[in-house]
Amino acid sequence: MQQRRAHNRACRELSNLSDRELADLGIFRADIPSVVAGNRHLD
Repeated sequence: MQQRRAHNRACRELSNLSDRELADLGIFRADIPSVVAGNRHLD
């Protein structure tokens, strides 16, 4: 349960970033769940 809350919190925090801020991190908005789950690595 605690792990799920951490996952949701991370998704929410990344979702609150602007598209520009996400681009600076190398993340597309649609990739947020995959990045948080660890299924997609940042370059």
